[in-house]
Amino acid sequence: MVVQKGKPGTKGQKQILQENKDTLAFYRNMALGAVGGYLGIGMILFTTFPALDLTFFILGCLVLGGCYRFMASMATPKLAADGTLLDEGCDLNIEGGIGEHVKDLVILTSGVIVLAMFSSYFWLIWLLAPIRGAQMLWTNVLGPWFFQPAPEEPEERVLDKKQLKRERRMKYR
Repeated sequence: MVVQKGKPGTKGQKQILQENKDTLAFYRNMALGAVGGYLGIGMILFTTFPALDLTFFILGCLVLGGCYRFMASMATPKLAADGTLLDEGCDLNIEGGIGEHVKDLVILTSGVIVLAMFSSYFWLIWLLAPIRGAQMLWTNVLGPWFFQPAPEEPEERVLDKKQLKRERRMKYR
């Protein structure tokens, strides 16, 4: 194993473009596998799908499709008229970026759909998404905003101005 010292190297445009394509293909296959598995097992085991399960399944498909389209639009490269690469699009694999959170939602939704093949109660796991969203909202936006220290008034400056004013009066008297 080679240990790299110092700052990690930056990725080139072509590497980011290739990694984005691979990432999109992986998450597309994950989503299609979950949806296909649910439909395949459901057609074998059930004569009709339960209405609530079908509703959640359709909602899950919409979430998966929306996440995929969002990631694809983030990773869309910009090409010049002659076909040269101007911009590779956003890096989907950057740590802490929005692409990471969207990928987590795809993983959660695919997992819930696969688990829901066995019991309808697994749809409740989907409640982790808004709980995580609320936790991120609190820690990154609301918490720091509510608990930031109050701005301190510069008392010394006010006192210094008054003292200087008094000294000037004394000087001219």
